[in-house]
Amino acid sequence: MLTFTLGTFAIALNHLLLISALALATFVGWRVAKRGGENPESVLFSLFLLGMLAARISFVIAYWAHYRNDPWQIIDLRDGGFLAWPGVIVLVLAALFRGWRRPGLRRPLGFGVGSGVLFWLLATFSLSLYEQGTRLPEITLRNAAGETVQLADYQGGPLVINLWATWCPPCRREMPVLENAQQHRPDLTFLFVNQAESMQSVSTFLETQGLSLSNVLFDGSGRLGQAVGSMALPTTLFYSHDGRLLGSHLGELSEASLARALENFDTPTPAAPATSARKLPCPASATC
Repeated sequence: MLTFTLGTFAIALNHLLLISALALATFVGWRVAKRGGENPESVLFSLFLLGMLAARISFVIAYWAHYRNDPWQIIDLRDGGFLAWPGVIVLVLAALFRGWRRPGLRRPLGFGVGSGVLFWLLATFSLSLYEQGTRLPEITLRNAAGETVQLADYQGGPLVINLWATWCPPCRREMPVLENAQQHRPDLTFLFVNQAESMQSVSTFLETQGLSLSNVLFDGSGRLGQAVGSMALPTTLFYSHDGRLLGSHLGELSEASLARALENFDTPTPAAPATSARKLPCPASATC
């Protein structure tokens, strides 16, 4: 499961874990403060925001090449571009400083920060182990010609699978980014799996937007989203050559966040141009 869904509301599990860590830290700090000391609730929240800011700034610095031509993207947090460890380090250092300045805050704040960070580390590690044990689902889809294909037929090389729909604004915004990546990374196979829309509406959308995408597939019943445990769009999945899930991204991808996700795969070397442009295994029933 990649998302937690309640009715029409969906949130990525890693985001839910982060919010849960803050809630746990606040509760533990409050309980410790009742036995003596200052309630660290407001301080914990400000430290959380400071850590998120540091994580965002670190990400922008690390992937500045993707932001310098469009600086406004720096404040667009929808791409999920954060580096966790710089944020954690800044948060802990700021907590130590606050505790040094306010002795009555030391114990509650220390227990709160410690419990929150420990919970986040363990939960994130467990989620990572779960994802690594997830395999490429055995799902039947249709290609642009209306013919039946098996998702497993595309296994054999690294896969990037994007679940999308034309009515989804974040899906529409990220399409040019994915199109550009498909053109510049021929060593990867990009699959654009439309969720529960007609071929005609998808064809019209791609034509009017001037998008040229290879490997557009159709999942009429949304079974792939159910199989991978993500009911929110867009969702992008990254699989190894042997069908093992390497990572996932819920929400809109920017050039920077996609570049980070693609670090799961080795960049092809210039020494072997012939093999870097590997073609898809063509399903027997498909027109390639």
